[in-house]
Amino acid sequence: MSLMLFKIMIPVSIIVKLLQEFNAIGYIGNILSPVMKLVGLPGEMGLVWATTMIANIYGGIIAFFSLHQYIPITVAQMTVLTTMMLIAHTFPVELTVARKAGVRLVPMFIIRFGCAFLLGIILNFIYSQSGLLQQKLVIGWKPSVQVDPSLKFWIIDQLKNYGMIYIIILSLLTLIKLLTEFGLIKVMNRTLKPVMAVLGIGENIIPVSIIGLTLGVAYGGALIIKESQQHPMNRKDIFYSFVLMGLCHSIIEDSIVMISIGGNYSGVIVARVIFAFLMTLTIVKLTSLLSEKQMYKYFLRK
Repeated sequence: MSLMLFKIMIPVSIIVKLLQEFNAIGYIGNILSPVMKLVGLPGEMGLVWATTMIANIYGGIIAFFSLHQYIPITVAQMTVLTTMMLIAHTFPVELTVARKAGVRLVPMFIIRFGCAFLLGIILNFIYSQSGLLQQKLVIGWKPSVQVDPSLKFWIIDQLKNYGMIYIIILSLLTLIKLLTEFGLIKVMNRTLKPVMAVLGIGENIIPVSIIGLTLGVAYGGALIIKESQQHPMNRKDIFYSFVLMGLCHSIIEDSIVMISIGGNYSGVIVARVIFAFLMTLTIVKLTSLLSEKQMYKYFLRK
């Protein structure tokens, strides 16, 4: 499983590094500038979201702190920004994992980018109309980030990340094995089956979907790929699981990070979770009108 992820992540890391070196992310940020204004954010925050989507959340945070001292924003605006970042980030890796699992890349990009933008509009409307969270953002804690521009530092940092990924995957597989041996997977399936049934997600994909929701799409997706290779899985279930995980994942770690830099829980957690379930349900209902042939044409890969 780690090797499968590394085959995706290593080329992507190199491409992202090249994009950063040639300032291509800055150009994408300029393109996103008008979009940011539509959700009530300064156009310059387009660079933050572009960095987040292409690199990762932490890259976006670094970009934000480089701009924040010159562009003050409110808590409401920060909540909108961080919530959008949580839905749409690390696309090169996460969308490639989804594609390898059997989901078409472009529809997943449209769903995650579009839903991040839509929720940004909704939150901006709610906060601006209600007058909530309009106080100026004051960040009491700033992450200590040391950035060494040298290639050697970048290579060492990437190797550390890959080592950590291996440890996490090993821990996840061990945990799932233990939960299965003690019968807790069956209990988990029975407990969540009614909720997943409403969403249209099959019972056999529930455990790995939960891992995606709590830890991240890359880990949940890697487990889905492994499980689908060992046991037949309905491709629609895989698609719906990636939709749900894409809109709401890494609920614990990433939410804490975003709240610590000024995002409010009302958007980062509450709105994101509710929105993810409602949008997944909507997509399930709409795609249920399509034939199997149409699903493979537009959303699934054989």
